[in-house]
Amino acid sequence: MILDDIVKRTTKRVALMPAEFPEESSRKRVSLTNAIQNRDGGNAVIAEIKCTSPSRGIIRRNVDMPVMAGALVKGSCVALSILTEPYFFGGTGQDIARVKTAVGVPVLRKDFIIDERQIGETRALGADAILLIAAVLKDRLPAFVERARDFDLEPLVEVHSAGELESALATETELVGINNRNLATMTIDRSVIRTLSGKVRETGRLIVSESGMRSAEDIREMKSYCDAFLIGSSIMAHDQPRKKLEEFVCA
Repeated sequence: MILDDIVKRTTKRVALMPAEFPEESSRKRVSLTNAIQNRDGGNAVIAEIKCTSPSRGIIRRNVDMPVMAGALVKGSCVALSILTEPYFFGGTGQDIARVKTAVGVPVLRKDFIIDERQIGETRALGADAILLIAAVLKDRLPAFVERARDFDLEPLVEVHSAGELESALATETELVGINNRNLATMTIDRSVIRTLSGKVRETGRLIVSESGMRSAEDIREMKSYCDAFLIGSSIMAHDQPRKKLEEFVCA
């Protein structure tokens, strides 16, 4: 399975990391939760900058990260998601640092977090929030959510099944990402968010819909089930990423 391959690669990458990372002294976190709740009209879209993916291959070449980030902020995204996994998604942690110098919106680090050292690294890179995948962390999820909060990072906990959602809701996370993509098969099924969103609503937490949004019609169909959308490939593959983002925001 592709997820197993990614985790194996990540394990090798993490083995080379230092035990601790210095905290950025000038860092001041920008709240992703507040950005979603206080959006100024339109749909709340977290625009994801990524160059490649296992499901689509090369999405966009020669991306100037600060320039792209600036364009997407002008397109009214509420936050940016930065893919930092290098082997399958073509990212790097330094992309976060480059983006943070260019924009003021919250920045989410999206990677496959398997070791608490990555949480310290995420803070040092200047991110405001961190993706934690329930399918990857399993019974370690509560500890990683707590650790992220200790490091002043907002955790976005990603789930794809009822069991994973139960685990997520047992933590202190305020943000639940419902991924319509099955990470084992890489297939999309938007019925997942329809099935799981009600349980999250009962707790008053915010729902971020992940994967599978290709058009304004998709947004209109799904927006009653979530508070925000995390969209990457559809934006980055478009000839005019800002224009495509605006289409989603205004749907």
